[in-house]
Amino acid sequence: MATIQYDRERESRAILLSFVKSIQERDIVTYEHSRRVATYAQRLARYLGWSRCEAYDLALAALVHDLGKTWIANDILNKSEALSKDERRTIERHPAIGAGILLGCDVHPFYVETVLHHHEAWDGSGYPSGLHGEEIPLSARILAVADVYDALTSQRPYRVALSDDAACEYLLQRASINYDPTVVAAFLHLLEIFPNFRLPQLVCALPKINLPG
Repeated sequence: MATIQYDRERESRAILLSFVKSIQERDIVTYEHSRRVATYAQRLARYLGWSRCEAYDLALAALVHDLGKTWIANDILNKSEALSKDERRTIERHPAIGAGILLGCDVHPFYVETVLHHHEAWDGSGYPSGLHGEEIPLSARILAVADVYDALTSQRPYRVALSDDAACEYLLQRASINYDPTVVAAFLHLLEIFPNFRLPQLVCALPKINLPG
C-alpha cells in the first residue's frame, strides 16, 4: 500500500512538472510569476512549521496555480485598460479551469484543492466557492498571500509595481478581509527579518529537496 501511494505521489509530481513546462512555453510572464510565488509559498510554509516535503508539494502547487490562465486569450490577460465585467468573469474562471485540468489528470487532491481555492477570501467574498475563514484549505491561504505579494510588487501591463512598503500596507489592510491574518503576519515577519526576501522580477530557481527513491 505504501508503495502504491508513493508511486502515485511521484506520478503527480511528474504531471505537475510537465504542466510547468507548458506554462513556460505559453506565457513566460506567468511562468516567472509562478516561480517566485512557489518560492515565497515554500519559505512561508516552512516558517509555519510544515515539513520540507509538505512545503515542496505546496511549491509544486504554486508552480501551476495559474495553469488555467493558459486557456485565456492574451488580449484579456495582457489588457492595459480596465477589464469589462465579462472579461473579469473570464479571468475569475482560471482557478476552476486549472483545477479541472489537474483533476482530469488524476493528480493528488492536495494540488487540485490548492489551485481551486487560491482566490477564496477570508471573509467569504472570494471565488469560485465563496469559502470563509478556515473553510479555505491552509495551502490555498498561504498561496494567496504569496500570490498577491508578488503580483503587487511586479510590473504588469496595466500598472506599475508597488514598493515593498506599499505592498505590506496593502496586506495589513486586507488581513481578515481577503487573507488569513495569521498567514499575513508570518509573511510580513519574514519580510522584516530577511532584508533580501523579495525576489527579483526574473526567473528564480526553486529550492530543491532530495526525495526518497
